[in-house]
Amino acid sequence: MYDIVSLGELLIDFTECGVSAAGQRLFEQNAGGAVANLVCAASRCGAKAGFLGKVGSDMHGAFLKQAMENAGVDTRALIEDSDVFTTLAFVALNPSGEREFSFARKPGADTLLRADELDRDMLTHTRVFHTGSLSLTQEPVRSATYEAIDIAKTANAVISYDPNYRASLWISKNEAIRYMRSLIITADIMKVSDDELPLLTGETEPQKAADALMDQGVRIAAITMGSDGAFIRVGKESRHVPAFRVKAMDTTGAGDAFFGGFLYRFLASGKPLKQVNIDDAADYARFANATASLCVERRGGIPAMPKLSEVLERLKQ
Repeated sequence: MYDIVSLGELLIDFTECGVSAAGQRLFEQNAGGAVANLVCAASRCGAKAGFLGKVGSDMHGAFLKQAMENAGVDTRALIEDSDVFTTLAFVALNPSGEREFSFARKPGADTLLRADELDRDMLTHTRVFHTGSLSLTQEPVRSATYEAIDIAKTANAVISYDPNYRASLWISKNEAIRYMRSLIITADIMKVSDDELPLLTGETEPQKAADALMDQGVRIAAITMGSDGAFIRVGKESRHVPAFRVKAMDTTGAGDAFFGGFLYRFLASGKPLKQVNIDDAADYARFANATASLCVERRGGIPAMPKLSEVLERLKQ
């Protein structure tokens, strides 16, 4: 039995890291992808984790598979396809560590995962199934995502969802809104960043946005607000959980680290979803904030995900 299984994009983040002697920008190869980052964060904390996705049968795909395995994630459901190239993302950073993305994904391997390629055994033997929204941008992975949710939900898994908006990957903003919102009704636990609230709920204020999510069946909502911490909602109760104060080097994967830590803490608590109260969720969020604070002190996605011992040490602050 897995604690958590995720489906979606696994890709190379080429992260800006200075300039060459000739004055040209240098980019560092890092394993990334939001859903991959998250499951690695949970795995590094001690969760038994698995991943469903597709990479190319190329040097980048081999690198990514090894990175997942190094993080302790089961890759038996990761398909290596010789007919398509592994997805690449180039990540430029501004002085505050915020990112600008440029994708090589036309198509990328992650978009070509088919429903008939899903590892159904993995999906029916997990406590939590997690997905994001980049797997909704194109077919056939869009249909595979819906199918995977149906399989996991039928097997009584908790469904976790973290939408991640990248404008250049969608035909239009309206299409992005339609598909990103389509998964809300399937989600038991959902994380949204504050800048994506209008896209997902039509609201900008966390309390009203949480109302909109709860009205569609979400049981636990976490709204991340960067250095301002997180807003947590369970049922009709809500709470603000402050962030840890750190100097950010690279915010890539920060939200994924947060939610991976949040889900790990939920799993480790052993509490059934229906019994989680606001005090529990606030504890999960503090652990999650600690996880994210360690992530942003390092470059990259998967390589920046901290170990449990590091998170526990940060919690002492």
